[in-house]
Amino acid sequence: MTFKTDSFSLKQERLLLVVLAGMQFTHILDFMIMMPLGPQLVRVFNISTHQFGLLLSCYTFTAAGAGLLAAAYVDRYDRRKLMLGLYVSFIVATLCCGLSPNYPVMLITRALAGAFGGLLGSMVQTMVADVIPFERRGKAMAIVMAAFSLSTVAGVPIGLFLASHIPSLGWRAPFFFIVLLSSVFWLIAFRLLPSMTAHMHRPRDGSVFEQIYSAAKNRDHMRAFAFMALIMMSGFAVIPFISLYLVSNVGLPESFLSVVYLAGGGATFFTSQLIGRMSDRYGKPTVFRWLAFAALVPLLITTHLGHVPWWVALMNSTAFFVLISGRIIPGMAMTSAVALPQVRGMFMSLLSSVQMLSAGTASLIAGMIITRNAAGQVEHYNIVGYLGAVAGLLTIWMAGRLTVAQVAPMVEGAD
Repeated sequence: MTFKTDSFSLKQERLLLVVLAGMQFTHILDFMIMMPLGPQLVRVFNISTHQFGLLLSCYTFTAAGAGLLAAAYVDRYDRRKLMLGLYVSFIVATLCCGLSPNYPVMLITRALAGAFGGLLGSMVQTMVADVIPFERRGKAMAIVMAAFSLSTVAGVPIGLFLASHIPSLGWRAPFFFIVLLSSVFWLIAFRLLPSMTAHMHRPRDGSVFEQIYSAAKNRDHMRAFAFMALIMMSGFAVIPFISLYLVSNVGLPESFLSVVYLAGGGATFFTSQLIGRMSDRYGKPTVFRWLAFAALVPLLITTHLGHVPWWVALMNSTAFFVLISGRIIPGMAMTSAVALPQVRGMFMSLLSSVQMLSAGTASLIAGMIITRNAAGQVEHYNIVGYLGAVAGLLTIWMAGRLTVAQVAPMVEGAD
C-alpha cells in the first residue's frame, strides 16, 4: 500500500511519530545514561574528569563526523531502509559498550555508538519534517522530544537501579537494558515504518559534493547551523558534569541521582507537550526566546550551588531540565523548515553534525576547565556556567535571524 502526501491521515502521522519517538528514546537514553553513571565510571576505570569528559565528547564527535560523511547519501535512499540499517548498527555498538573490559575499549565503542546514534537522530528529525506540515510541526517535535523526557523519567532511573542492584553486571547492566529495549523497537519499526522515497525523485544540480558544499554555504543554512551550535553549547557545557557536581560538591548521595532525573524527566515530559502547543500557537521564535531567557536562571544556579537542602537542589535541577530541553522544541521546529525538501536529509545530517560537534566541544572544553581538589570536589564549574550563559544569550539574538520557509510535506508510503 502507498500513502500519498494528500492522503496521509492524522492517525498515520501519529503512528509514525510514536515509532520515531521510540527509536529516538533508545538513542537518547544511550547518550544520557553516561552522565548519571559518571561517579561509577570515574571510580571503576580510575579516570580523571578530563578523561570522563572525553568519554562523553567522543560520542558526539564521531556522530558529527558520521553526519558529514552520510550527508552525501542520505537523500539517495529510502528513509525506511536507512533507518532500520542504522538502528541495527546502533544496537550492536551499544552491546559492545556493555562488554567493554577497560577504558580504551569503552572509548572506542562509545565512538561507534555515537556514529550510528547521531545519524539515527538526524533521520528521525528528517522524517518528521518530511511528513508533518510546518503549522503542526511544533507539536510533532514535542512528541519526538518527549523521548528525552522519558529517557530521564524512566530509562535513567531504571538504568541506575540495574547498575546498583545487579552486582554481577554493575555499570554494564544499563547498556544491556538498552540493547534489549532497542531490539523490541526495531521489530516494531520493521513492521510499521513506512517507505519514504519521494525525496529520491527530486531534481538535483551538480555532483554529490557540490550539493553538500552548496547546502553548507547557503546563508540561511549557516545561520541555522550557528543557532543550533549555540543551543547545544549552552547546555552541554554544564549538563555532563551535573551528577558529579551534585555528589561531590552539593553532598547528595549517588542514590539520590535517580530522584533528580526522575523529577526532571517527569516534569519535562508534561511541559514538552505544552511547549509544543505554545510554539504552534504563539510562534516558534517568540516561545524560544521566553524559554532561553528563563533557562539562564537555573543554569547559573546549578553551577554555583554549595551545600543546600536536597529539596533546593531538586527544585533547581528540575527547572534546569524543563527549560534547557524545552528550548530545543521550538528551535528544532524552526531549523527543520529552513531547507528545501530535496536537500532536507542532507541539511539535517549536516545540522546533526553541528549539534554533536558543538556538544562534544562544549563537554571537552568544560572537562578541561573543571578540576577536582584534594577533597574530591569539583572546581571552576562556575566558569563553565558563565560560558553557557553567554552562549544562551546569543541564541536569543540568533532566533530572529533564521529564515523559516513553509514547504509542503512529502511522503511516499509503506509497502
